[in-house]
Amino acid sequence: MSIWNRFKKSHTSSSENKKAETISEKIVVNEMLKTDYPTAIHQIQQVFEDEADFAIRELVVFGNINATIMYFSSLVDKKDISEDIIKPLLINTISNHEISLKEVVIRQTLYHADVQQAVQLADIVNGLLRGNTILIIEGIPEVILINTKKLEKRSIAQPETEQVIRGPRDGFIESLETNISLLRDRIPVPEFKVKSKQIGRITKSTVCIFYMENITNPSLVEDVEKRLERIDIDRVLDSGYLEQFIQDNPRSPFPQVKNTERPDVAVGNLLEGRVVIMVDGSPIALIVPGTFIMFYQSSEDYNERTNVMSVIRMTRIFSIIFSLVTPSTYVAIISYHPELIPTAFSVAITSGRAGVPFPAVIEVFLMEAAMEILREATVRMPKQVGGALSIVGVLVVGQAAVMAGFVSPITVVVIAITTIGSFATPTYSMANGFRMLRFFLIFTTGVLGLYGLILGLILIMNHLLSLRSFGVPYLSPISPMNWGGLRDSFIRVPLRWLIDRPEELFVKNSQRINNPKEYPTTNPLGPERHTDMKEEDQ
Repeated sequence: MSIWNRFKKSHTSSSENKKAETISEKIVVNEMLKTDYPTAIHQIQQVFEDEADFAIRELVVFGNINATIMYFSSLVDKKDISEDIIKPLLINTISNHEISLKEVVIRQTLYHADVQQAVQLADIVNGLLRGNTILIIEGIPEVILINTKKLEKRSIAQPETEQVIRGPRDGFIESLETNISLLRDRIPVPEFKVKSKQIGRITKSTVCIFYMENITNPSLVEDVEKRLERIDIDRVLDSGYLEQFIQDNPRSPFPQVKNTERPDVAVGNLLEGRVVIMVDGSPIALIVPGTFIMFYQSSEDYNERTNVMSVIRMTRIFSIIFSLVTPSTYVAIISYHPELIPTAFSVAITSGRAGVPFPAVIEVFLMEAAMEILREATVRMPKQVGGALSIVGVLVVGQAAVMAGFVSPITVVVIAITTIGSFATPTYSMANGFRMLRFFLIFTTGVLGLYGLILGLILIMNHLLSLRSFGVPYLSPISPMNWGGLRDSFIRVPLRWLIDRPEELFVKNSQRINNPKEYPTTNPLGPERHTDMKEEDQ
């Protein structure tokens, strides 16, 4: 038999097995649990007969009634099962025979808050796989599901990717219930709504949508729900899976969905009228719609004085623009327009490039590629080794390359300044987009000089103008121009001036501050108060 025939036979048999599994899955979904006690137990055992962590405990409750509990030992808290389920079932008796057995068990016996009933085999299987303990009692046709789920989770700590000097120190973790509690603790109002759904044919990951009912535009919530419902994938392991499906232009280098690990950032965007999406098992929250200016704002911008944070915000924007155009500008001047170099610097630059075998564009490409490799290696290495690797890469390798004559000292300086400027971006996904565009601008500049740089910038700006995020223009409030929105864009005016929420979101309640004129702008003590204080001192 040829290799192809053997492969075809193997593939055919695997397809038949897949078909058989699909039919079996349909039977489980549509099948009702048998009302006969022994048959019901055997029916569930058949589904999990080969599972090593599937546990079964048989009991005799209320003196002479058979009962069975089933659970996955890797998902449940055994102490809760012993104290809240087994113990009350064994020590309690039926004192009032007028009440049905099911009412006695649910209302008088079980010491647990989360108790449900199920009759479909699919619901029972899904409950077991999600950490529930099932209780089957002879004479009760329904199965009782008790939520005894317990999974190990890390403690709440400040996110490493969004460090702040002044602000809260807590961050989201992988537990969705804990993340919801962090949000509800900050928004203790009934208008804060949470919608839940399951996405993923195999993982069945729980996805939650958060919004403010009295603020958020209902059309935005509906759009988010429709985009999530269209997702048909076997697994959702992180919120990044959802981000790639719901964004308007997945081929764009610019992110259209903001992500964060900070509860205060999520709450701030919720109160502006945006929607937050979270996945069970991921500490990253998605915020939609996302605009360009959002990726350069930090939660710390609103915790400090307006003049200081406005300068810092403008510094971030200047840094990313500087890091984008500096390498390509250097290539254009060195290769095509050396007359633009000041006389005082021309001698130093010429002497530094003496003996370098590569043209400026190749030299910058090599240095940028080396810096990207070094950055990626530093991120993937253990923390104890990553710091040493970055020092060795920057100092030793860079100095050796200059001494060997492969690159000029001015090129090393330009690439170093460019890299430092890219680190000023608060959002890592936006910094990645600009890192990729640097190579595009270097290429166009290497071919056409300054004309190529201007052409590349025009293409980038045209792409930014065409982007939308859930119907909102990406460059809002710059384009289309909104003077009220510019108060919280490149600069941040005092909080008492930020009266209205973003106009592009079309929220229900547009005002943050009801009556800003009531806030004092002068000394509240007044001159009379100072006079009285002086008289008392005398």
